[in-house]
Amino acid sequence: MEISLVTLALVVGAFVAAYRYFTKYYFYFADKPIPFLKPSFPFGNTGPLMMKKVDLFQHFKNLYDAFPDARIFGSYNLRQPAYVVRDPELAKQFTVKDFDYFADHMSNGVEQADQSNSHSLLVNSLVSLRGQKWRDMRATLSPAFTGSKMRLMFTLIAECGQTMVEHFRSEERKARASVGGGKGLQMEVKDVMSRFANDVIGTAAFGIKVDSFREPNNQFISVARSVTNQESLAKAIKMIGFTFVPKLMMKLNIDFLAPEEDRFFRDTILETMRTREEKGIFRPDMIELLMQAKKGSLKHQQESEQKQDRDAAEGFATVEESQVGRRTHDRVWTDSELIAQAFIFFFAGFETISWTLSFALYELAINEDIQTKLYDEVHETEQSLDEGQTLSYEKLQSMPYLDMVVSETLRKWSIGTLLNRECIRDYQYDDGRGVKFTIEKGALIFIPVVGMHYDPQYYPNPERFDPERFSVENRKNIKSGTYLPFGAGPRNCIGSRFALMETKVVLYYLLLHFRVLACAKTQIPLKLKKSSTQFATEQGIWLEFQSRSS
Repeated sequence: MEISLVTLALVVGAFVAAYRYFTKYYFYFADKPIPFLKPSFPFGNTGPLMMKKVDLFQHFKNLYDAFPDARIFGSYNLRQPAYVVRDPELAKQFTVKDFDYFADHMSNGVEQADQSNSHSLLVNSLVSLRGQKWRDMRATLSPAFTGSKMRLMFTLIAECGQTMVEHFRSEERKARASVGGGKGLQMEVKDVMSRFANDVIGTAAFGIKVDSFREPNNQFISVARSVTNQESLAKAIKMIGFTFVPKLMMKLNIDFLAPEEDRFFRDTILETMRTREEKGIFRPDMIELLMQAKKGSLKHQQESEQKQDRDAAEGFATVEESQVGRRTHDRVWTDSELIAQAFIFFFAGFETISWTLSFALYELAINEDIQTKLYDEVHETEQSLDEGQTLSYEKLQSMPYLDMVVSETLRKWSIGTLLNRECIRDYQYDDGRGVKFTIEKGALIFIPVVGMHYDPQYYPNPERFDPERFSVENRKNIKSGTYLPFGAGPRNCIGSRFALMETKVVLYYLLLHFRVLACAKTQIPLKLKKSSTQFATEQGIWLEFQSRSS
């Protein structure tokens, strides 16, 4: 009986401690002159998402729509107070004008490590870095992602696109030759586009020739799937640990990557660097740029190069580098710190590009008039090439309708559903209309991108896929600050040019050779899976590819 009472007391004590921990900040907004959502134990305002009642898009749409007349309001991200910004001018104020108050991403634990001593690739990646170290790394890397560098990488990306098309044609011939073979090749395109993204990252970031179509289980894609496995229990437990007890995770020397994953990235990059140094090999890829960064020879663009980039008209969604990325410094980077940048380039590019391409192909398949118009532009561009000439970076960027289709895909299916910032020192908010209060250090700022992209006051009939929103004539109607597929301000996505180039290359070569159609397995309308940890569609994205030469 005594043991039972002790046990009961321990259980009650643990529950009370947990309750106090989770509800510690639940009165944070009580003295603020703004509306706020009432939190619920233990998930704050994320309950519907955590309990799998809504998908990720719907969660942030609902959050954005909670107070439609408010410029800013309060919410709770689990136990943390989070200001939700739904006014585009205020979003620009926080991310650009007053950036120095909101320079860091929200902490997810890994950033709380001592970055000067940590060897973790995730801790040292550009996304996780904070403060001056982030500024120095951004300035180091920004010359690697200019238009002039994209021109150098373009051939590598185009070769991957052509290899994919050749594989599709071969598989289609096999399908036609088989007994009962249909007219086209039916595939789950997210899996297919993941293979393409893997090959691009292999060749452009790691200097490795990979063919994930003919070698579907190669080491590179096996590691890629392991790292990005959203259903992994081990990964989920680690993320929970880094979120709630980051100091303990660091004290126990637990890394987000498994030892074999970490070893693969380090060994691959270091061996490639060593071989190139010894043999004097030059290849226009990320490894070469990191080698230049290590030597301090990676320089910022001259004015003539900047003008050339502007003249290339690289796309409506392209974001510009701020002065933070153009500054100089004398910091010397370690191998581990540079390898971390190649890792995050891989980690970010593998999933986001494959999803964007999959959504674009889905929209083209169910909107045949849009696909026809885009094919006409692709065909016309191909016909304009001189004999023996292949598609160039400049030709790709000169296709207005292709850019419109990609821009609309990024609006409707923006993988970056939310922009987040952390207040790094007390900020005095004053809307000029009588509302004043302090945003304390450590508070979060949420800008629901998907909410703005689906707001009918900015994008009429937002559920409709309409590339004409981004025509030259209509772009002026898009309110500044409401289109944020690559973020905003100095902390925007450094790889926007690369991502846009990669997406356009694939669409160009696929539409040049194939019609993309819906099939019996295609889910219409496409629905996302209700999950708090996994970004996925309910039934995959199945489409049929029919050769245009047939």
